Amino acid sequence: MWRFLYLWCLCGSILFVGCGQDTTIDQADALASMEGHLLRRAEVESLIPRGASSADSLLLAENYVKKWVKEQLVYEVAERNLGDEKEEIDQLVEAYRRSLICYRYQERLVDERLKNDISERDKQQFYEENQELFVLEKGLIKGLFLKIPVDAPGLTDVKKWYKSADEAALEKIEKYSVQNATIYEYFYDKWVDFDEVMDNIPIYVSDPAIFLKGHKQVEAADSSYCYLLNIAEYLVPGQTEPYESASPRIVEILVNQRKVDFLRNFEDELYNDAVQKGKVTFFTEP
Repeated sequence: MWRFLYLWCLCGSILFVGCGQDTTIDQADALASMEGHLLRRAEVESLIPRGASSADSLLLAENYVKKWVKEQLVYEVAERNLGDEKEEIDQLVEAYRRSLICYRYQERLVDERLKNDISERDKQQFYEENQELFVLEKGLIKGLFLKIPVDAPGLTDVKKWYKSADEAALEKIEKYSVQNATIYEYFYDKWVDFDEVMDNIPIYVSDPAIFLKGHKQVEAADSSYCYLLNIAEYLVPGQTEPYESASPRIVEILVNQRKVDFLRNFEDELYNDAVQKGKVTFFTEP
């Protein structure tokens, strides 16, 4: 039946399931219906991986439609037989909904207001007083990385240019990369994770500290690409993370430290304002 259902839906006719009989209706995006609940074709199609064969797509669609109908049936039976427990569940759902809405709004408040209240001085002071929190576990580097097809023109020139950080060389690399490079990453002005860069290069590094101390440039190639990495500066695991790299994490730490007091004050302000304006009526003394 499900194979028949899906094939009919693909052809533009919709076969509905439910109410004790099948009915053909004119709704192009429907796959199945039961007790007022509608399963749309778009929902099923979004779950089918791109490139899947027709047979696999059909099987996935059949299985999902069958699963959906079973869920509707179980829900219908459960809802009918829970009795008083259903009211308790409705109350729990509503309580969760209210809690989730409050949580989402409070998170937005923290993001919009509290983060903006953290000054550069606050961050620098925290960094200087808590150096033990900023010991590097991974290597950091500044530099430039290129991934270029081995058959790209002018590769010999690029192998000269990438070793230099002067403006002329960088301008040539940038113009060249627009046309030829698969990856062009410029990070002379910021610290990046050494391991993440090396994930793009077919070289195994067992000890980043030793490797970084012994390599200013890295060149590698496979059957398809040439990989070029120029390391202008580096820091090895065990050294102190630079302030500029640690700054975003410091903000998060300070936000978490101040979050409880911030939200408590926010709630107190709302409460006091509501009481003063007479928005709240107490039938007994609070």
